[in-house]
Amino acid sequence: MKKDIHPKYFDNAKFECVCGNKWIGGSTLESNSLGICSKCHPFYSGTEKILDARGRVDKFKKRQEKTAAKTIAKATAKATPVKPVKRKKAAK
Repeated sequence: MKKDIHPKYFDNAKFECVCGNKWIGGSTLESNSLGICSKCHPFYSGTEKILDARGRVDKFKKRQEKTAAKTIAKATAKATPVKPVKRKKAAK
C-alpha cells in the first residue's frame, strides 16, 4: 500500500448549515458549510409542499376518492341482506 496518498481525516470536523444548525462529525475537511441539513430539509422537517402546476395531484386525489367511494358502495351492497322473493306455487 502506498504511503501518504490519503487525505488527512478530521474526527472533530465542524459542520454548519445555512439555517444556523451546527454539529461536529468526521470529514476530510476541517470545516464544512452546507446548504441544507436534516433540520431544514422539507422531507425531514415535515414542511414538504407539493408543487403542481398542471393539477396532476388534484386529479389523482379525485380518482382516489372515487375509487374509495365505489369500494364502500360495493361493501355496503354486499353487507345488506337480500330478502328472498316468495313465489306462488303453480296451480295443478
